[in-house]
Amino acid sequence: MNRDIAGAIECVRERIAHACEGVGRDPESVQLIAVSKGHAEEAIRAAYHAGMRVFGENYAQELAAKASALSDLPDITWRFIGHLQRNKIKLIEGARATVDTVDSVRLARAISARAATRAIDVEALLQVNVGGEAQKSGCAPEEVPRLVEAVRLLPNVDLRGLMTVVPHLEDVDATRPFFKALRELAAAHGLAELSMGMTYDLEQAVEEGATMLRIGTAIFGPRPPVER
Repeated sequence: MNRDIAGAIECVRERIAHACEGVGRDPESVQLIAVSKGHAEEAIRAAYHAGMRVFGENYAQELAAKASALSDLPDITWRFIGHLQRNKIKLIEGARATVDTVDSVRLARAISARAATRAIDVEALLQVNVGGEAQKSGCAPEEVPRLVEAVRLLPNVDLRGLMTVVPHLEDVDATRPFFKALRELAAAHGLAELSMGMTYDLEQAVEEGATMLRIGTAIFGPRPPVER
C-alpha cells in the first residue's frame, strides 16, 4: 500500500469544511463514513490510525470477515450500505452494523426478528431511489410514508433517517434536486439523518443538508480489480 490515506482523509475533511462554511453549517454536523468495500485490512487500519472510526461495507460476507479481522480496534463501527438479502442478516450481526439500505417491510421485519432474538437494537436508514433508476435499489419516494410507518412499529429497529445514491450526472450541480427531495422527505417524517453524497458530489450533498457522507475513492483510491 503506497497511498497516503491520512493525507487523503485530511483533504476530504477540508472539502467538507469548505462546503459547510459556504452554507453556515458546523463541519461536526456531517459524519464521514469511509467506504472500504474492496480494500484490504491494512488500508482500513491506516484510515483508523488517521482518525476514522466509521466504515461502510457493501457485502455481508466481506463486512463479517473484516469486522472479525479488525476486532482489536475497540471503537471501530460499521455501516452496511449495500443491498441486503434477508438470509444474509446473520452475517453482519457480529459486527453490530447499522443497516442503511432498508427498502422493504419484509427486510425490516427480518432485521427486527433477528435483533429481538439477541436482545439488541439495530439502527436503520431507509434507502430511497430518488432518481428512479432501474439499476439501483431503494424504495420509490411515494412508498416512504408507508414504509416509515411500518418500520416505526417494529421492535428492536431504530429508524434514524434516509439514504440515497443519486444519479451520476455530467453536471454535478444537477444532483441538487435529488438531494433536496430526500431532505424534504426526511423532514416530512421527522427523520434526522440524511446519508447522501459521495466523492464526486460531496459539496452539493453537504450544501443540501447531508448529515452522512459515504466516501470511498477520495480516501482509499480506486478499488483494486476483483480476482476471479
